[in-house]
Amino acid sequence: MAAQALSLLREVSRLEAPLEELRALQSVLQSVPLSELREQAAELRLGPLFSLLNENHREQTTLCVSILERLLQALEPVHMARNLRVDLQRGLTHPNDSVKILTLSQVGRIVENSDAVTEILNNAELLKQIIYCIGGENLSVAKAAIKSLSRISLTQAGLEALFESNLLDDLKSVMETNDIVRYRVYELIVEISSVSPESLNYCTTSGLVTQLLRELTGEDVLVRATCIEMVTSLAYTHHGRQYLAQEGVIDQISNIIVGADSDPFSSFYLPGFVKFFGNLAIMDSPQQICERYPVFVEKVFEMTESQDPTMIGVAVDTIGILGSNVEGKQVLQKTGTRFERLLMRIGYQAKNASTELKIRCLDAISSLFYLPAEQQTDDLLRMTESWFSSLSRDPMELFRGISTQPFFELHCAALKVFTAIANQPWAQKLMFNSPGFVEYVMDRSVERDRASKDAKYELVKALANSKTIAEIFGNPNYMRLRTYLSEGPYYVKPISTTAVEGAE
Repeated sequence: MAAQALSLLREVSRLEAPLEELRALQSVLQSVPLSELREQAAELRLGPLFSLLNENHREQTTLCVSILERLLQALEPVHMARNLRVDLQRGLTHPNDSVKILTLSQVGRIVENSDAVTEILNNAELLKQIIYCIGGENLSVAKAAIKSLSRISLTQAGLEALFESNLLDDLKSVMETNDIVRYRVYELIVEISSVSPESLNYCTTSGLVTQLLRELTGEDVLVRATCIEMVTSLAYTHHGRQYLAQEGVIDQISNIIVGADSDPFSSFYLPGFVKFFGNLAIMDSPQQICERYPVFVEKVFEMTESQDPTMIGVAVDTIGILGSNVEGKQVLQKTGTRFERLLMRIGYQAKNASTELKIRCLDAISSLFYLPAEQQTDDLLRMTESWFSSLSRDPMELFRGISTQPFFELHCAALKVFTAIANQPWAQKLMFNSPGFVEYVMDRSVERDRASKDAKYELVKALANSKTIAEIFGNPNYMRLRTYLSEGPYYVKPISTTAVEGAE
């Protein structure tokens, strides 16, 4: 098969308009194992195929791209970087986006190889063309270019090539294309900055991080909304948070939240700013962040009372993030009856809101109430039990009702709530005393789809693995849970058939 492919490839190189041969070559290549092509790699002459890409013929270009995708996989990245430099450069400037995507996918293979990437770093023209791909209309092309440049920047040599040469001017030039492209470059800069303090230093020295932060705290509300997402990504790293604090950016974001009440357009950026602090709190210390920036907690509570589902959704998500660890739970507990009223609102939304908001409320509840066994103290258990009773008049009935709805996302989200509390003795007592609940847990026929079966299995696992379950549920029910667990999530009870004498 490989020999036939090589023969067709030679045939293609001799003809001016080899459409039939290209079709035949494409067909043959589908049957040739990649291992065979690799054995013949030294004999692959791809120059003619790259030349055919330069002709303005749509079908010919499509066939060549398909064939090259297969054949290039047989070549080592170092070989490509050394011997196909000119072809790769031409591919990046080709008017057809499929050719650019093909070329960038091969550049991606090269930059993943420590030996081959050096060849790219020595090719300033190729790097320049990759940068200009960020400015194209096709998002897939831009994303692939960003990924390659981000990978190149993982090395010291890559950082120097990008930030200590004329390529930095090219990067700044591309940014001027339009707002969308400027944000793409910011995305790249944040990705690079997030790798290490040294990478961040290169990016700050370039002036591009400063430019991003200036736009974040500027007057354009739509720009703020876009920039806060990137700044939040930077804050996922310790060195990123340190830099933002040193530059006074966190204080500035807090001040903007303070002033949001008098800004009629604050709804555009406020959700992103609140999310920023939510992530900050959980990555550092919920107590420290909430004490230093009380406006953040105040705004979250305020947003849960909003009439705008977007605001409620963000507030609920943030409460879920904040309460996902014990320190965060204790911060919320300190707000006293105010938090109890907030829980009541979340319980109300879980029952009455749109499906999407219901699921977000249920996810937040799961996060708030989960308490690992090793962190369970009498005080914390009393706290979660008290919180649970604040959600509604009959929380068990509320979540049972949601779990019986026909939408599997809601069904799974409600099961997730039960799973979150399943290892807490007070919840086990509620479950045991709730009519029909134990049978509901054991009944496999309720769950029809895979996601629901998995969610039910996680509930059974949480119950069965609890040290207090045998005492509260009783030993027979405990053994049933262990059997369910050992049988796995997808077990189907065999239907027994009885032979009747004389039956046909």
